[in-house]
Amino acid sequence: MTTYTDKGKKPVGGKFLSFDHVKFWVGNAKQAASFYCARMGFEPLAYRGLETGSRNTAAHAVKQNQIIFVFESSYEPGNKEMGNHLSQHGDGVRDIAFRVEDIDTIVMVAKQKGAKIIRDIWEEKDEFGVIKFATLKTYGDTHHTLVDRSKYKGFFLPGFIKASEDVLIKHLPATHLKFIDHIVGNQADKQMEPVAKWYEECLQFHRFWSVDDSQLHTQYSALRSIVMTNWEETVKMPINEPASGKKRSQIQEYVDYYGGAGVQHIALNTNNIITAIQNLRSRGMEFLNVPDSYYDMLRDRLKNSKLKITEDLKILQELKILIDYDENGYLLQIFTKNMQDRPTLFIEVIQRHNHNGFGAGNFQALFEAIELEQAKRGNL
Repeated sequence: MTTYTDKGKKPVGGKFLSFDHVKFWVGNAKQAASFYCARMGFEPLAYRGLETGSRNTAAHAVKQNQIIFVFESSYEPGNKEMGNHLSQHGDGVRDIAFRVEDIDTIVMVAKQKGAKIIRDIWEEKDEFGVIKFATLKTYGDTHHTLVDRSKYKGFFLPGFIKASEDVLIKHLPATHLKFIDHIVGNQADKQMEPVAKWYEECLQFHRFWSVDDSQLHTQYSALRSIVMTNWEETVKMPINEPASGKKRSQIQEYVDYYGGAGVQHIALNTNNIITAIQNLRSRGMEFLNVPDSYYDMLRDRLKNSKLKITEDLKILQELKILIDYDENGYLLQIFTKNMQDRPTLFIEVIQRHNHNGFGAGNFQALFEAIELEQAKRGNL
């Protein structure tokens, strides 16, 4: 595992502030949005569709604290772009939008470095002001939209109206998910380095953390991962690729079912993972199972460590929450089962206690849990 201390030279102008929102292309936006509200604790935020003058697509935005997901579907049978995307990839992430300052410089640098511009800078406005956007192509069929909100005071984006309330929400326990911690992109074999380089050159990101297959493997699976981040380290984008193992790794399973590179999981940060997971479970969310042997081994390791875990290990074990740590701190994390029928996208819930890693110490247990699920699907 490598942590990079050298950020390289400071980017020319332009600044990435945070994740703005994540846009999914799905078969049925209304139902997908409802699922994330009922199961994951989001609330309806905004709507765009026929009633608002959007003739081609419907979009339902849902929000939880700083996290915004947008689900978009086509109205018309002849929409080849969305239709082809869905038949190839199934429901999944189309666009990871970043909130930025000085969009002009960011786009200028990206162009100079050879980034493919899907849509050059444009503006949208309403009574709340004006937003500047630009869309770039990243790995696979995934896009990044840059969103400059410096002159906008509205609640989401122009063209959207406030969504009507979901009466179910007030009867369900809060899930305490605060912001997007990181978003992981899975690549085909040997594609991780070129993608990492794209972030370095086109977006002026730097390497934050990496791990290779000598450190991360089970009998069947192995992976390599590089985490890319912006100068302020507020946007983290791990890039994974499979390494050869005895059988089909979970990264390879993803690439096979998704039909190429794409977003494998979105990690949502919480400051109270125990309550979050208890409440998510009570809403019917399903998580990967971790064998009790993991916790036996963990207790043995913690005996020889100076680190004190403030949470009750017994409760963490009951909830199947994983723990990774070093001498300075620890993180708690857990992974949902797949969010749709295809074994592609899932969600991670993470809480950090002075620990900036990505759970490398847990990958072994995680792989074994995923492999049990893969075996049930007949895909190992």
